Amino acid sequence: MVGMARRRPSWDAGKVRALRRHLGLTQEELAREMGTRQQTISEWETGVYRPRGLSERLLTLIAERAEFPYDAGEASSHEEGSGS
Repeated sequence: MVGMARRRPSWDAGKVRALRRHLGLTQEELAREMGTRQQTISEWETGVYRPRGLSERLLTLIAERAEFPYDAGEASSHEEGSGS
């Protein structure tokens, strides 16, 4: 795997919210799945803080498995069309 450096996606408030909605989870449910607090998810979604470190990597893995277009700049259009 050496030499297979990946560009790290940037998880902003809109992308975190769009991923959660894509998964059909509440903030509490996503927090439980990630091993964090609901307040942390809320802070990410409102832009108070941004995911970093392992949380950022975990969001990326979750997005890839859910076939969520996190890095394609499509998160905001996903959110608008979700009806949630």
